[in-house]
Amino acid sequence: MVRLLKISREELRDTLGSKMKEGYSYLTYITAVDYVDHVQVLYFIEDLENSNSETIAVDLPADDLNIHSVIGLFHAADWYERELSEMFGINIYGRDCERLLLREWDGKVAPLRKSFVWNTNYETDANGDKN
Repeated sequence: MVRLLKISREELRDTLGSKMKEGYSYLTYITAVDYVDHVQVLYFIEDLENSNSETIAVDLPADDLNIHSVIGLFHAADWYERELSEMFGINIYGRDCERLLLREWDGKVAPLRKSFVWNTNYETDANGDKN
């Protein structure tokens, strides 16, 4: 059975640390869902010894997409956090990786946000001026 636990961003690292002590030592995945007015970040963790799974959900207001890194708890969070940052525009505090996942992309827009408009030249503004 998979259990969903909704917490605040301030509780994230303490909650994941407590879950690790309970045996949830495997981070399966981190992703996000854009609900327009907020973005929900989902952490999927597993207790492999007891075959238990939990999903930790953190809601971030659309105008405050900031969350702390959990790479200190789960090294597997590295690529997932980079994806959250580049694809959803979420600022991950406590990361120092400047390199982008996609070489041919500037990282300025978040293509997995619902506000992203495909076939738009994001290098120019509404007046046609280069950004």
